[in-house]
Amino acid sequence: MPEMLLELFSEEIPARMQKRASDDLARMTTAALKGVDLEHSGVLTHVTPRRLTLVVAGLPAVQPDRCEEKRGPRVDAPETAIGGFLKANGLTRDQCEERTLDKGTFLFAVIKKRGQKTDIVLAELLSGIIADFPWQKSMRWGDGEMKWVRSLVSVLCLFDGNTVEIKTRNLVPCGNKTWGHRFLAPGSFAVSDFSDYSAKLRSANVILDRDERKKIIITAALRAAEGEGLKLRDDPGLLDEIAGLVEWPQVLIGRIDEAFLDVPDEVLITSMRLHQKYFSLLNVDGTMAPRFIVVANNEAKDGGKAIVAGNERVLRARLSDARFFWEQDRKVSLDTRLRALTDNIFHTKLGTMGQKVTRIEILAANLARFIPECDPDAAKRAAHLAKADLMTEMVYEFPELQGTMGRYYALIEGESEEVA
Repeated sequence: MPEMLLELFSEEIPARMQKRASDDLARMTTAALKGVDLEHSGVLTHVTPRRLTLVVAGLPAVQPDRCEEKRGPRVDAPETAIGGFLKANGLTRDQCEERTLDKGTFLFAVIKKRGQKTDIVLAELLSGIIADFPWQKSMRWGDGEMKWVRSLVSVLCLFDGNTVEIKTRNLVPCGNKTWGHRFLAPGSFAVSDFSDYSAKLRSANVILDRDERKKIIITAALRAAEGEGLKLRDDPGLLDEIAGLVEWPQVLIGRIDEAFLDVPDEVLITSMRLHQKYFSLLNVDGTMAPRFIVVANNEAKDGGKAIVAGNERVLRARLSDARFFWEQDRKVSLDTRLRALTDNIFHTKLGTMGQKVTRIEILAANLARFIPECDPDAAKRAAHLAKADLMTEMVYEFPELQGTMGRYYALIEGESEEVA
């Protein structure tokens, strides 16, 4: 049975949008094929930073003949109503069937449609999917007629080895050619089917399968960490994101300036994770190690030395900012920062963040009385300080660290472990 291959080749697709886009393409195609009575044996999608790929196996060469039935007016309806129904369906009265139902006898139009060639059906079907594709965010370019996540460069569409002409609003080129890795294998090449497409992409330094890219990254990262006598910090979310940033992953290990290690581990990890997409490495005892893993999308002739050096330089600047926030925040006590909460609106109908803190204090102190071995005074003090770190530079930069930084600052200021 013939196979259909579609590739939508664009500028870089944001990693966070790739999984949903892949799922949406499969869902929309499956529904559209069902709507035109095209049976198939399976739909498969792949996504890389620059391409969204769809394969449909087991399609028939020709769409099956179809029979549509439309119910019209009652046989004793006014002639104008009957005439309108006949004209709309291109039939005469003799060509309609009369069927008796619970509410009377009605005219029925039975329209037989001969199946079209599948490639003709696919051309229209896929053009509609591309035009209506539901990206969370999209952009316009060129003449502004078309919306896509980033500029769409080309469309590759094959059915049974032959090119299917897909029309798009911006008249994006359509054919049987694709591109390999942007730097390692520039230039386009023709393909004949999915097997040929997948093999040629690999030869052109593109690993199409997202799960395979993830496996390559995690295997190489674990090996690199083990080579340094360290452990890789488990971070499935970061692994997913990085797999969406590279088509030919190359794992390298870099060094963190040990002068930054007096900054809390959570700060270093968060800064590297959010800003630079680096994996953190840990010592055997679980403390932060002065190393990081970076995943490049390029093979370097020098073994990656220049790439590592460049990332180390950028990281020093990032961590210098984090250390500055850490040092500046400790100059102002949490109690002092509470004053700023009175100017911070929590909710228009519920008042300021300062008023919220007062409510939490009262609730915490009262609820603590019902909890064995819970000190109401400590609970009230903890509630009093719980939102203060929202006013720190560190939490402003890294909202994920709210509470975590409050604990560090509370301990530095002499608060008890209970309160911290």
